[in-house]
Amino acid sequence: MKEMLSKITEDYLYRLIKEEKRIDDRDMFEYRDMEMEVGQIEPAEGSARVKLGDTDVIVGTKMEVGDPYPDTPESGVLTTAAELIPMASPEYESGPPGEDATELARVVDRGIREGDAVDTTELCIEKGEKVWVMFIDIHVLDFDGNLLDAAGIGAMAALIDTEVPASDFEEAEKEEDYSLPIEHTVVPVTFTKIKDQLILDSRLEEEKIADARLTISLNEENEIVAMQKGLRGVFDYESTKECINKAKEITSETREKVLNACDRENL
Repeated sequence: MKEMLSKITEDYLYRLIKEEKRIDDRDMFEYRDMEMEVGQIEPAEGSARVKLGDTDVIVGTKMEVGDPYPDTPESGVLTTAAELIPMASPEYESGPPGEDATELARVVDRGIREGDAVDTTELCIEKGEKVWVMFIDIHVLDFDGNLLDAAGIGAMAALIDTEVPASDFEEAEKEEDYSLPIEHTVVPVTFTKIKDQLILDSRLEEEKIADARLTISLNEENEIVAMQKGLRGVFDYESTKECINKAKEITSETREKVLNACDRENL
């Protein structure tokens, strides 16, 4: 069962938010310190570890030869999964993936898929018969809020880090391994609404009193490729517009961190 905040803590957080202050003295639209490393999982084709404050996520990718979907016979396949274990937080319970894990995987997958991050047509081996299947596995090591951004950024970095193991499969047309064909660099930005105040990169305590959440994924042209609202609250037109404008200001810096971690100047 998820832990609840005490009434004293709730009142304190609400008072801070009303005064446009935060418990860690950040600005309302400021990320916590972000650390990123790639190549963290040796058996994986690609991997990345992202830390946002005390939130710690590692993402791995695997490539296997499989069957294409009937409606896209010339395109590779993307599948995303997330694992939230009790070791990462008392918020999570052991057992099969719950709603939180399903939502996390779905939001990350949607940003990458709708943003055409990978040119899946380059992953066709034999039309209608064999294609490369990309598996993205998200593992939460420590949870202190805003998993959506940490996992989405980690997934993008892991894909850039991925080498397609063509030399391991006789049925693949290419004899040598090659980098995954990255088409766009997609970055998610998640805002939380507490009463009428918007904040970026919420910590766990802030998420516990949140009314609504909005994740906006943008490509390198600052085009919105996906949006996902969470929780029961609402975002009106003005607050949605503010989130979009702020997201466009923020993504270039985050994208630069991803490319630097992957030792890539641009994509």
